[in-house]
Amino acid sequence: MFPKTFSFHTLRVKIPNFCCSPEVTKENFGNFLISPFSIQTVFALTQSGAKDPTAAEIRNKLNLPDSPEKTDEIYSAILPTLKGNEQYALHTANKIYVKNDYPVKEEFKNVASNVYQAGIENIDFTQKTEAATAINGWVEKQTNNKIHDLIDPNTLDADTRIILINALYFKGKWVNPFESYATRKRDFYKTPKDIVKVDTMQNTDLYNYYESPELKAKFLEMPYLGDDISMVIVLPNEKDGLEFVESQVDKVFTTHNFTQERVSVSLPKFSIENKVQLKKILQNLGVNTAFTDEADLSGIAGKKGELAISDVVQKAFINVTETGTEAAAATAASVVVTLSLPPQHGNVKQFKANHPFVFYLKLNEFVLLAGKYNTP
Repeated sequence: MFPKTFSFHTLRVKIPNFCCSPEVTKENFGNFLISPFSIQTVFALTQSGAKDPTAAEIRNKLNLPDSPEKTDEIYSAILPTLKGNEQYALHTANKIYVKNDYPVKEEFKNVASNVYQAGIENIDFTQKTEAATAINGWVEKQTNNKIHDLIDPNTLDADTRIILINALYFKGKWVNPFESYATRKRDFYKTPKDIVKVDTMQNTDLYNYYESPELKAKFLEMPYLGDDISMVIVLPNEKDGLEFVESQVDKVFTTHNFTQERVSVSLPKFSIENKVQLKKILQNLGVNTAFTDEADLSGIAGKKGELAISDVVQKAFINVTETGTEAAAATAASVVVTLSLPPQHGNVKQFKANHPFVFYLKLNEFVLLAGKYNTP
């Protein structure tokens, strides 16, 4: 799940739909959360040290700009802006762990540091437990202790040369908070016939609202304090309409004609935490060469065919309550050698999220996290 385009002043970059793409949804039937931003940042950093055709394939299949220079320009502009303020917390960080005494090229170090603001640290990957503990400790610190155990020590060995990591954290309060006394158990339709009780928040206030006849869904934008960050809930009209919305995901992220309406909102409190193995998903999207002995990551270190990506993993977390939202994500790429509401009257729109829906967290028009809520 990711909008097709992102505009940053005069910069423009196309980005892929990770969350609701068939490659993801066919293997994730329940609640699901992913940070497309985090994935793409790791691979933008990777392609800066890759050579064509490996780099070109990464840029093409993940819809990055058509050159490393343009990609670096985008991230030079974006990353410094991803900071919180006095009204919400927002933090992103990049880190590169390198095998002790492994000669990473200076040009890559410079790009990693100056463009991606990535710290570089040497580590002994053969000391699996100690190395994983150190890496996971950094991730925990960057995500306010919300993402744990990103790196499994059993995935580290003598062939591991580099691990590239992006971490993301957000915490914000709603402009229109829900009153806790209004939260109570209500029906949630996992399917039209499978009903469970779930803690459901309620509020009536002014929101950006849109109804899409084409997508057979309603859109609700719920702003956080700070003006430029919000959550959008995409609610199918039918209780079993999520699959149709997912099949039209490109249209979900086009620009919609939101209007400010008085809306009666019914929304479950929910928390999602998951770990996603991304290698197969990325290969299905067409990123193949970087995972083979044909990979050319010689801009990072060594020569063509010496390094390849062995694994890509992401953990993500979100907690949505009456007061606001806390969310975090971390992505790591490992590089190895290849050897029910009361009646309402008047002009009040009804947004009753009592069945599966899609949601995404965005800063201006830039999606940081996205997911789907299928079941309590």
